[in-house]
Amino acid sequence: MTRLHLFDMDGTLLYGSAAAIEISRQLGLEREIAELEGAFLAGGMTPPEFAVQACELWGELREEQVAAAFANAPWLAGIREVWAEIRARGERCAVISLSPSFFVERLLDWGVDEACGSRWPSVPFREPVDPAGILDVAAKVRIADELCERFGLTRADCVAYGDSMSDVALFAALPVSVAVNADHHVRDSATHAYTGRDLREAYELVGDPR
Repeated sequence: MTRLHLFDMDGTLLYGSAAAIEISRQLGLEREIAELEGAFLAGGMTPPEFAVQACELWGELREEQVAAAFANAPWLAGIREVWAEIRARGERCAVISLSPSFFVERLLDWGVDEACGSRWPSVPFREPVDPAGILDVAAKVRIADELCERFGLTRADCVAYGDSMSDVALFAALPVSVAVNADHHVRDSATHAYTGRDLREAYELVGDPR
């Protein structure tokens, strides 16, 4: 049996953090991004509106700062090992995140099959944010369906790993889900729940279907 494992990034692969927080830390803008994220989580802005304001906030961002943010971020242990095992078993894995693709796609070097994020302008920013390229919660399900079609699979073959409200729709659409360090939005509805800092332990909860 072939399966597709779909991973959220912020709060899931990243322990207690998010790409926006790690990027802002490199720029000394922790307070500013906390205020922006607070407004977003409170429902005060849409994902495209958040992206526009964050892009303005990060006007001085350079590629070396993105690299440092990625390298110093609090990743769960065992990510590379889990993805290597998934692929060794002939299965597939992907990351779907609302965060900027220029951060998410760095995970391709760690062995994930697909890394899907919001399409932001290239760093350093010279173009405005295109709202059409910014993902929302519903986009996670759409991308999952597109990946299933590409890999010759169905939703019944998928496992979702996530932590918060942005994963609710995907958890509802798929038969197996793992809440990783999750809040109540997904923890209570997930097939499995994991608290800790090692993705290998979360992955073991799914088991081998063969």
